[in-house]
Amino acid sequence: MVNVNANNFNPAAETEPGYGQLLAILMRRRYWLLSVFSVILALTTIITLITKPTYKSSMQLLVEPNYQGKQENSKNPENDFADANVEIDYATQLNLMRSSQLIQKAVDLLRPQYPKLKVKDIKESLVVNQLKEDKVNTKIFEVTYTDNDPIKTQTVLQTIKRVYQDYNREQQQLRLTKGLSFIDAQLPSLRQSTAQTEAALDKFRKSQNLIQPELQAKALIESLKDVQYELRTARAQYQEALARFQTLQQQVKRSPQDAVVSSRLSESPRYQTLLNEIQKIELDLAKERQRFTDDNPVIQNLLEQRQRQLALLQKEQQIVQGSNNQVTQNYANSNLLEKGQLGKLDVDLSSRLLQEQSNTLGWQARVQSLTQKAQQLQAELQRFPGMLSEYNRLEPEVKLNRETLEQLLKARQDLSLEIARGGFDWQMVEEPQLGLQTGPSMKRNLLLGAVVGLMLGGIVAFIREMIDDAVHTSDELKKQVDLPLLGIIPQLTPQIRTEPIIHLPFRQQPILTSSTIELISWQPFRESLDLIYQNIQLVNSAGSLKSLVITSALAGEGKSAIALGLAISAARLHQRVLLIDADLRRPSLHKELNLPNDRGLSTLLTSDVSLRDETSIQVSRQHNNISILTAGPTPLDPAQLLSSQKMRELMANFEQSYDLVLLDAPPVLGIVDAILAASFCSGVVLVGRIGRVTRTELTQATNMLHKLNVIGVVANGADGFSNAYSSYPQQNQELLQAKAGG
Repeated sequence: MVNVNANNFNPAAETEPGYGQLLAILMRRRYWLLSVFSVILALTTIITLITKPTYKSSMQLLVEPNYQGKQENSKNPENDFADANVEIDYATQLNLMRSSQLIQKAVDLLRPQYPKLKVKDIKESLVVNQLKEDKVNTKIFEVTYTDNDPIKTQTVLQTIKRVYQDYNREQQQLRLTKGLSFIDAQLPSLRQSTAQTEAALDKFRKSQNLIQPELQAKALIESLKDVQYELRTARAQYQEALARFQTLQQQVKRSPQDAVVSSRLSESPRYQTLLNEIQKIELDLAKERQRFTDDNPVIQNLLEQRQRQLALLQKEQQIVQGSNNQVTQNYANSNLLEKGQLGKLDVDLSSRLLQEQSNTLGWQARVQSLTQKAQQLQAELQRFPGMLSEYNRLEPEVKLNRETLEQLLKARQDLSLEIARGGFDWQMVEEPQLGLQTGPSMKRNLLLGAVVGLMLGGIVAFIREMIDDAVHTSDELKKQVDLPLLGIIPQLTPQIRTEPIIHLPFRQQPILTSSTIELISWQPFRESLDLIYQNIQLVNSAGSLKSLVITSALAGEGKSAIALGLAISAARLHQRVLLIDADLRRPSLHKELNLPNDRGLSTLLTSDVSLRDETSIQVSRQHNNISILTAGPTPLDPAQLLSSQKMRELMANFEQSYDLVLLDAPPVLGIVDAILAASFCSGVVLVGRIGRVTRTELTQATNMLHKLNVIGVVANGADGFSNAYSSYPQQNQELLQAKAGG
């Protein structure tokens, strides 16, 4: 057979409960829940009635720690020197307030009024807590005391208040006295140390000529930065001026001294006049030499004139150039006629050359001056690291000693004033009152007992449910197996109608038993089977399901009745149906239908008689479409018969002769008969009775059938299941009976 649902099984299907399932569990185990609830509520009532009433009184104190003084003033010198060996916190304060030493003082004061009162009694009933506001601890402590006597609660708290206040004053006085002694012991050595460090610092400042070394060093560093910046700027300007000077010197092609002299001579009128006269004489001399020789008086006269003019020119040159001997010597060795003949452009270039020479010399002097200044500042800074190190060592010591001395003097003054004032008392925020009754409260205890009873009852119910592995609802059945839910059959109720709607008189005129008649006649059962059959038809849309095995995990899950109901539903739809009792070990179909079982499936499988001549199949007289094949006599080996080739041939012949063949097979667990029979059929329908089959058994059954074509599961005996649609009217039921009977 083709296995179309081989992958539909999920042995670990999701079983996580939802809210509806939790409510269903509580309803199913309601007797357990109600039993535990009733017991808890009864015990709560009894305990409440026999318990004596209790009273509680309270008071609130604004507490300042004994060792710390006013804690919020962190700059108070008293806090630093009063008692340096004590660690301050409110947890310590709470422990002190609950200590046996203080409670013993209260017991001694209360002994005349309550002679039997002990420290242990007060500690068991006394509660001291630090109040909180918005999760922040306050300085208010609440003290509560519980007892069976309301007056006693107030009296005890009043006495404890007195003990607390006395203890606070004693501790303050002791703390302040210790603090003052500590300060007096520290002052002489601190004064001496302060004087020594101040003298060392003054001596260092005078020797190094310092006032504020850090500020002076910072000023020197800033000055050095400025000088270095100016030096870089001066060097850049010097390089630019030098470049311009060299360029102009190349253009003029003479030294600055020559340029100065040439410019002056070129601008001197007398010098220029003498040059002009000499030039004229030169022209005349050249002209006359063409006529005369050098010995001629005319030539000699001209030469003498020329010599006189040159002497005058040299004298004028000396006058113009001044007393510069070096320049005079240079010009004396040069041709005077070539000097002083510069043009306007040459004069301008010479002027610019002199100006650039002056600029270059100025920037050069500036660079030299700044370089010397930078070197002086660097030399001054080199001695500052050592001075700063020594100063930084001396100055903090002086400052620390001064501050410590000031704090000690201030603390001594504050402590003296505090001792003279006598300290401060803890303030009462709320005075102790008569104790109010706190228990037992009948209403509160009953409410608490009800809540606890419901919780414990629910826990017991769920524990009982966890122990019980049975499937209780169709939803649980659907979640346990990954198979389509073909339908739900409601649980049989005592109010079942007993009049039969469909009768099955067979060839031997069988009579249905009363249970079968009641079940088949029950309208919800019929409607559920009709719906299941229609769902099977939807699965069988291709028409491949000609034979179905109806089986279950365990015996007694109603598979035989469901097989009979499916046969009737198919016959009412004009299907030719063969119903076979395939349970060869414990056959039951012939008993339910009151049929003879001397011949049946076992005889067909063991005999060689042709199927056409076989009279084992019994046909309904009123429903010719339904045929019944009982199990027959019990064979020695049912598994051998169900797995035989004859069984295969029989099923092939039945599928050709009938529209639908239904096999009422034995349970799956424990025996192999159902699996063998299903191997020759088109599909398998698994029946699970709600409340009987367990999850484990259902999982084992589906695992065994996972290689077969299991088309779905039927939930039998569902509690509370009903059709939301109203039943047919009576006339429609009669019409349906007439059609079914026809």
